[in-house]
Amino acid sequence: MEESTVNILHVDDDRAFADLVTEFLEREADDFAVQTATSPNDAFDQFALTEFDCIITDYDMPNKDGIDFLERIREIAPNLPVILFTGKGSEEIASEAISAGVTDYIQKQGGRDQYTVLANRVRNVVDQYHAEAAQERQQKAIETAQVGISLLDETGRFAYANEAYTDIYGYERDQLIGEHWQKLYLDEDVELVRNEILPSVDDGGYWSGETTGLRADGTTFPEDHRLTKTASGELICTVRDLSAEQARQTELIRFRTLMETIEDPVYVLNEAGQFEYVNDAFVRMVGYDRETILGSPPTLVKSADAVDRAEAALGRILSSDGPSSIQFEIEIQSKDGEAIPCEDHMGVLPYRGEEFEGSVGILRDITERKENEKKLEQQNQRLTEFAGVVSHDLQSPLNVAQGRLDLVHEDCDSEHLPPIETALDRIERLTEDMLWLTREGRDIGSKDAIELQETLRTAWQMVADQTEDATLQYADETPAAVAIVADDDRLCQLLENLFSNALMHGGPEVTVTVGVDADGFYIEDDGPGIPEDRRSDVFTAGYSTKDDGIGFGLKIVEQIVSAHGWDIRVAESPTGGARFEITGVEFIRES
Repeated sequence: MEESTVNILHVDDDRAFADLVTEFLEREADDFAVQTATSPNDAFDQFALTEFDCIITDYDMPNKDGIDFLERIREIAPNLPVILFTGKGSEEIASEAISAGVTDYIQKQGGRDQYTVLANRVRNVVDQYHAEAAQERQQKAIETAQVGISLLDETGRFAYANEAYTDIYGYERDQLIGEHWQKLYLDEDVELVRNEILPSVDDGGYWSGETTGLRADGTTFPEDHRLTKTASGELICTVRDLSAEQARQTELIRFRTLMETIEDPVYVLNEAGQFEYVNDAFVRMVGYDRETILGSPPTLVKSADAVDRAEAALGRILSSDGPSSIQFEIEIQSKDGEAIPCEDHMGVLPYRGEEFEGSVGILRDITERKENEKKLEQQNQRLTEFAGVVSHDLQSPLNVAQGRLDLVHEDCDSEHLPPIETALDRIERLTEDMLWLTREGRDIGSKDAIELQETLRTAWQMVADQTEDATLQYADETPAAVAIVADDDRLCQLLENLFSNALMHGGPEVTVTVGVDADGFYIEDDGPGIPEDRRSDVFTAGYSTKDDGIGFGLKIVEQIVSAHGWDIRVAESPTGGARFEITGVEFIRES
């Protein structure tokens, strides 16, 4: 092993003598590296650039003597070895140097031997300096260690205990120093230590195992305990509280037992992003054996893109304002190459202190759902195409029929003409509603904050020409202004259909009331109402109790409600009429 260099700063105003000292010292020891300064100011400049192991200084120098220089050095480096090497020797100077904190004092004399003595003194003080520094570092490490460390003297009493040790047992340091180790154990555990553990330490010099400690508050706890006997007969004790670790192990066993009962695949990734645990369902899904999976990265069963999306999801969870868990879709690649569409419900493991422990996820195979969605999409596409063809093919004969009807009106005034006109109108409305349901009924546009009363007025104006005697009013508890989050166009269409339904069934003088409650709004009328045994049918496409009804209005209402994520329920109004309650609505509250 290569020796480390001993850096020495020699301060002497006599340049020739300083160079001579440098030459002799570096000849005496190959690891000595001497730098020379001819004044204290020059010395301080070099001191700022180099970490020295020892300083040799003269006493009699211009502007500042060696004692003044020593006192300044002690302010900067209290423990650095400083040797006063001077030609002015006296008991007074020696006493003054010792008072100022000099490490050693040598008087200059003629002959080569003085340099050998100086080199030996440098070696001794530097070795002691390094040893004390190492001991100080060790002491600091012991004091700041997370493991409890103590020292028992030959009588079994505490000579030393670090902060972690006293914290584990719930004492202050001065409450333990001088006390016997028996203070920290119940009587039955004291007997165990005396009869089994200490004899084992005496025989082998070392023992480790688990014991039960006794805290100051009277509670006990499991501890990892290690005892080492020193050459002088003292005992070094190290203790680690196992309470949290055992609780975690119990929690882990409970977790794994629970996970094995879940039919969905479950995985746990450690803080390094490697599989730490998978249940049987996960093993069955991916087709790899458990030994291959554990310790592997997620790329074993996920594409690089899927891993990136999972890491992005984890980043959101770990952010300061992130959710506790996230659900997203990924594809799992099985051993045989099959791509399995899954929902990944991801969260993080509970923290221990500030350390991230890893993540946990539950996979759900959504192959069947994806296939159904694909089939539904194909069906909707075919239905849309069919509706478009029907609409197009019906429009031409409808136009012809309407044109012929207009000509008949000019030629005669028959009582049969109005029913024909009504029938043609129904066919046109039926075509329009059917086309809307197939093309747009399941989707809505952007949702914005809208004023409910304004949209209500717009929708009412759309149907008001059907009768001049109908009335729209607001319930007493309805605020003057209500803002909700919705697609304004679709909401207007929803309200228009409900108003039309009230006018159709309630008659020309019907009164329609709109009210707002905590979870949404309602629309009710004073018409004949809907029998309870028929309320479940009103949202069925084509259902109508009127001969001139087409049965799509309330189906459109239901589609728009569902597209918003709301719910709708049919009830009876206080006057016996129909009441439609729409809930799950998001309100904009005034701050």
